[in-house]
Amino acid sequence: MDDKKLKTVPLNKIKISDRFWNRYTHLVKDVLIPYQWDILNDKLPDVETSHCIENFRIAAGEAEGDFEGAVFQDTDVAKWLEAVAYSLAVEPDEHLSYLADKTINLIGRAQCEDGYLNTYFTIKDPSKRWTNLKEGHELYTAGHMTEAAVAYYKATGKTEFLDIMKKFADLICRTFGPEEGQNHGYPGHQEIELALIRLYHVTGNKKYLETAKYFIDRRGVGENYFLEEEKKPEYKQIFPEFAEYDPRYSQSHQPVREQKTAEGHAVRAVYMYCAMADLAYEYQDEELMEACKTLWEDMTKRQMYITGSIGASGLLERFTTDYDLPNNSNYSETCASIGLALFGRRMAQITKDASYMDVVERALYNTLLSGIAQDGKSFFYVNPLEVWPDNCIERTSKEHIKPVRQKWFGVACCPPNIARTLASMGQYIYFTDKNTVYVNLYISNEAQIDLDEGTTKIQIESDLTNTGHIVLKVTPDEGSTNNLAIRIPDYVKAYTIRKDGALLEHQDICQAYLTIGGISKQTEIVIDFEVPARFVRANPNVREDAGKVALVKGPLVYCLEETDNGENLPSIFVNTKQELKETFESELLGGVTTIRFTGKKLNMDTWQDGALYDTREQVFEDIELKAIPYHCWDNRKTGEMLVWMKEMF
Repeated sequence: MDDKKLKTVPLNKIKISDRFWNRYTHLVKDVLIPYQWDILNDKLPDVETSHCIENFRIAAGEAEGDFEGAVFQDTDVAKWLEAVAYSLAVEPDEHLSYLADKTINLIGRAQCEDGYLNTYFTIKDPSKRWTNLKEGHELYTAGHMTEAAVAYYKATGKTEFLDIMKKFADLICRTFGPEEGQNHGYPGHQEIELALIRLYHVTGNKKYLETAKYFIDRRGVGENYFLEEEKKPEYKQIFPEFAEYDPRYSQSHQPVREQKTAEGHAVRAVYMYCAMADLAYEYQDEELMEACKTLWEDMTKRQMYITGSIGASGLLERFTTDYDLPNNSNYSETCASIGLALFGRRMAQITKDASYMDVVERALYNTLLSGIAQDGKSFFYVNPLEVWPDNCIERTSKEHIKPVRQKWFGVACCPPNIARTLASMGQYIYFTDKNTVYVNLYISNEAQIDLDEGTTKIQIESDLTNTGHIVLKVTPDEGSTNNLAIRIPDYVKAYTIRKDGALLEHQDICQAYLTIGGISKQTEIVIDFEVPARFVRANPNVREDAGKVALVKGPLVYCLEETDNGENLPSIFVNTKQELKETFESELLGGVTTIRFTGKKLNMDTWQDGALYDTREQVFEDIELKAIPYHCWDNRKTGEMLVWMKEMF
């Protein structure tokens, strides 16, 4: 492993101007942050009560009442603050700073004398601190709060929030560890590991890094901590569904370096994998890095949907078995895809292998965006690939499938996670290394990037999701010479690249990057990726998709909606030999490229007698079909949706 990983570019150095992404990135400051602020303060009467801010007031002794919400309710505030931090890094805002500072001050007043910070245990069960690591989410909540504090410090330079969380982190470091008298446990929901590593990076205090390493190294070693914890008299169960606990659920079934398959709760898993990757780099731990690569391969090659979503089971939000990828019951929590993107970005930075970004891009363009309505005020928690609204019935196997986005959730981890991810999109576009700029995502932007020999200005104008035409203008400081490493996505089968008008031929590609060297003056790079719409098929082991095709264009997965194609979408069969007609429709869904094609549909008229089963032959009728990007579904009329279509033979 290289002892120097690629760096990200600070958000304040990047200004996104992308036609595709602007509609979403602008939502963060204009809609998401103020909308979620009102929810956190219980100001919207037609939205599920959050009680988040009120919990902090009660914990601070400034209000009376009981704790309300999930055991990890504090994390909604943490993620909101992290989104605010990224927004302020991009564009200062006096009013937003005021709201954030006011909230941070309240958090500080709710903190216990010894540094402990968690409104659930402070209000509801102060005697039960650290007695239920399996379910209590104390360390998980501390992790999200710490990540928010680091982000806010880096964005604003203000230290109040960072000092609050350093005090709590110090308590965690004293409480947990290998020494006699310390708690030898680890988190039931991983997250604190990521946060402690980030805290180490801004403080230089190695005890934070060492505690993160302890949590990872200790996990799954010897007698399972959570099973032993259950036997103690002070243990008090919080979640009934955690009875008869399976350690695989929390990836505590064996030491992390021995794990070969992605198991258990998907969000827990990918957060842990992120920490493993970070620690592998910090300690140059090749064994740990190999475990990361193995788990990535298992997860993305055998347990990931075409949309970059993971965690197929609605029961316990978990992975199941290889190739078990049902469409109409698919859970795929939005947070899991966000965690997958975080993991992939880390792996790309450490290994300098852009192929990891193929998955990151897929998750961002599809599942992340499907999780939010285009008005920014409703959300999907789960992300199925087939929906029949009449079938989404309570107390059934499809109870978790929602045919319409929800304004909020009782457990609302996904909406603020979407906000913080969209607010930090700039971190995914570029990496840097000495005098090389690595271009990962083709998102229109202007950036000023500091390299060893000076500052390089880069402007990208991208039409990736429509024509595949991209223009990069690179302007290095006078006297400096830079390199540009361009990611060649896995879906690009043919392309041309011109440097100042001259065609570049026979360029070597190393780990999915094509490097253009010797840029010492203003240079224009013109890329034309061939990204036609095409049908793709799944591995035959994916039984749900046998004999079916999906439609993709570049990083975008497409779907059929009932509003364009009529009801009973599974009765459609597609001719895959035909030419696909692509049309950019500027007035549809904010401007999207639609794909039109033909197929056959079972004629329902022959079944008007109501027979359930019969020997009669099927009758087909010709049908014109129209597909839209998957992330756009459910932004018009409520109805059916379908990604995988039956293929005509």
